[in-house]
Amino acid sequence: MIKRLFNNRHKLDLTDGNVLRNIWVLAYPLMLGNVLQTAFNIVDMIWVGRLGPEAIASVAMSGIVLLVIMTLVIGMATGTQALVARFSGAKNRQGADNVAMQSLIIGGLLSIILAIGGMAFARPILQSLGARTTILQLGTDYLKIILAGGLMMVYLFLVNAIFHAAGDARTPMLIMLGATVLNIILDPLMIFGIGFPRMGVAGAALATVLSRGIASLLGLSILFQGYSRVRVHLARLRLDIKTIGKIIKLGFPNSVQMALRSSVGLFLMAIVARYGNYAICAYGIGLRIFSVVLMPGFALATSAATLVGQNLGAREFSRARTCAWQAAGFNMLLMGFGGALFFAFSANLISIFNTHPSIIKLGSEYLKITSLSYIFIAPALVLGRSLMGAGDTISPLLISAFTLLGIQIPLALILPNHLHIGLSGVWWAILVSSVLQGILTCFWFNRGRWKLKSI
Repeated sequence: MIKRLFNNRHKLDLTDGNVLRNIWVLAYPLMLGNVLQTAFNIVDMIWVGRLGPEAIASVAMSGIVLLVIMTLVIGMATGTQALVARFSGAKNRQGADNVAMQSLIIGGLLSIILAIGGMAFARPILQSLGARTTILQLGTDYLKIILAGGLMMVYLFLVNAIFHAAGDARTPMLIMLGATVLNIILDPLMIFGIGFPRMGVAGAALATVLSRGIASLLGLSILFQGYSRVRVHLARLRLDIKTIGKIIKLGFPNSVQMALRSSVGLFLMAIVARYGNYAICAYGIGLRIFSVVLMPGFALATSAATLVGQNLGAREFSRARTCAWQAAGFNMLLMGFGGALFFAFSANLISIFNTHPSIIKLGSEYLKITSLSYIFIAPALVLGRSLMGAGDTISPLLISAFTLLGIQIPLALILPNHLHIGLSGVWWAILVSSVLQGILTCFWFNRGRWKLKSI
């Protein structure tokens, strides 16, 4: 049954044919998969929300910490995707297979390091963010369970990156569908003790680990059995230092960028925490809702990165540029529409998660202000990932560093007090930096130096 469902060895040539068709052949399964991923996170937050504001705050804080910890994995997935896409575009199957194998090797080692380090420092990190008493204990329990299952979660990132880079978006979608359905079933059972001991927030973490772990095992099985367009052979298991070096060289700047973005997120969370638990809840819920409108964009961005990488591998430079700009245009339409909806129905959206008036007020302000930046975030997301797909991972890092450290953080510190607008000053800081990042990314991509990048 698995062979019939996941057999994707025969594929569409992404270096030829209609560009729009190729974008959507890759993007629509990715969109569905990303929606499922978002549903995965939102289901957690909805069920946890039934436990009270402290539970929501603990998961929100833990989520920011997890983003920081996972930055190395995300960077490695970026390097893997760029290399697999280049080899696939050049019709070098053996090269793509070898990259996949090396990625899994270093992923296993990295996950062990992250799990040990994360579990040791979970409590101190949450304390540094301002977590106290109940929130601190709940957040620590949540993080430790998530990190104990870190190996499977790391492999889920890497396996999906390999599938995407080879032009197979259908397999990750099906895997995430199974994981999301399982998580929806397990969440209430483990949180509220239906057939299991009542575990509360810890139950949400365990449900996540189990569902993603099973999804990872399924993805690995597909890779090893050769049902996908890239195959990993145990018989060829060996350490290839040169290929690992290339993965790290390409992925490390993205890891730094993600670490920077996540660290800034931690810093903002610490600022928000000064305004109390309701502010933390509002920010955490707002971030989850924002992730909804990002999901189609991530799909288009991943599709664009794959298309750019494969077309550069086939020496189709003009076609690579066209793929990226058309995907960016579609994302501007989608995120612009999403921003309009979020602006109009901000209070209604926040109330889905929690009905406390203070949380609704603060969360609604967050959505109304930050939704104005969506039309700029859209091209920055797609073109930034396109640059990474081309092997130019330094430029997006520099743009992010400037807009986050040079603009967002200073404004988040200055605006609330100097303009006497309180917490909304943090939201305006996010808006201004996002607009500037979009403008700078479009300018740099249009210069076209990424076409000459050799990896």
